[in-house]
This record gives sequence, structure tokens and C-alpha cells, in this order.
Amino acid sequence: MVKETGSATTVANPSSRDVILDAARALITSRGYDGMAISDLTARSGLPASSIYYHFGNKLGVLAALLERTFEELHASFPNPSSFDDHEPLERFETWVTTACQSLDQRPEYLRILLAISVGPHKDTEPVSNTVRRIRDYAHASWVEALTPIFAPNGGAADEMFVDRIAVLGRAMTDGLSVANSFDGVTYSSNVPGVVSLIRGLAEQRDRDKGHDA
Repeated sequence: MVKETGSATTVANPSSRDVILDAARALITSRGYDGMAISDLTARSGLPASSIYYHFGNKLGVLAALLERTFEELHASFPNPSSFDDHEPLERFETWVTTACQSLDQRPEYLRILLAISVGPHKDTEPVSNTVRRIRDYAHASWVEALTPIFAPNGGAADEMFVDRIAVLGRAMTDGLSVANSFDGVTYSSNVPGVVSLIRGLAEQRDRDKGHDA
């Protein structure tokens, strides 16, 4: 939809876009995307429908913009594994996953929104699917970067494939924790010891297996 002029321009100010996105985040977190109507957005944001159409064109445009902003906020708050390169590989991983879970505990709605959108019928629309894929690819790459010094420090196709498989499981585990956080109040940080123990055990097992093969 083309941006409107007149009354929409009057209500559109630099902060109204974020006000609408804040309202959308609250509604999607509590009701899901399908439970959010334009009338709900106007009631929650205090802004008229014309302002929503001015900024986003339609309801799907609100969703795409919210995803994009969520990605930017996640990228800013989520630690990069390379920030801990002065640590030994396992300690580096533990420090990274601890810091990452602390960030998610501060803003748990990030992954709730992403998970809700990822399984909805609107996930296949191009503006949404592109951003969802970019967020998930970023998360996967972070897991790969965190795990590589442990399992594939010298490269090698087999070790790199193993890292990729564990990274997929790590991302899936994070998805599951967002459900546990939402329904059971389980914090992300409370699961750090278990995750670290799992990775440590896998590393020790692979070291033993390689020793037997030598």
C-alpha cells in the first residue's frame, strides 16, 4: 500500500513507528500473530490505523518490520564467540553460552516471537521468510564458531560436519528452551551447566575415539 498523506503524515512522527512495533511485540507474544488485528494495534499503541498503514502498508508489513528490529536487537545483545578467544576452547564455549543465555533471559520474548512466526502460515511470505532465515543462520553460525575450536580445531571434513550437526542440535535446543521459558518459567541460564556438561562429554568421547584409532 502506498503511504498515505494528510492525516497519516500528521500522526506519523519519528517515534510512532517504534510505538507500533512495541505494541505488535506485546500482542504477538501474548496472542500470536493471528490474534493480532489492526484494531488491536491501534488500541494498544494509541495510534490510528492510518499511522499503521503509513509506516507498514499492512499487518504483514508490521510483522516483517518487527522481525527486522528483533534481529538488530538480538545481534546487538548476543555475544560473538570470538569475544572470548583468550580462553581455552571448552572455557570459551562455556563463557559464550553463559553470556548468551543471560542475554536471552533479559529479553525472552525475542525467541518466543521468532518461534511463533517460524511455525505459522505467514512464515512462507518473502519478507518474513528472508528475515527468519537470516536470524536462524546467524544463530547457527554462532554455534559453529563456538564449537569449532573444541571439535574441529584443525579443520577436516568429518570434524566440520560433526560441528555442523551439533550446531543444529544447539539451535533446536534453544528453540525448545523458549517454550520451557514461556510455559514453565525455566530460565535459559539454568540450563547452562547441562549444556556445558554435554559438550564436555562429547569432546572427551571424541578424544578417546581418536586415541583408539591412532
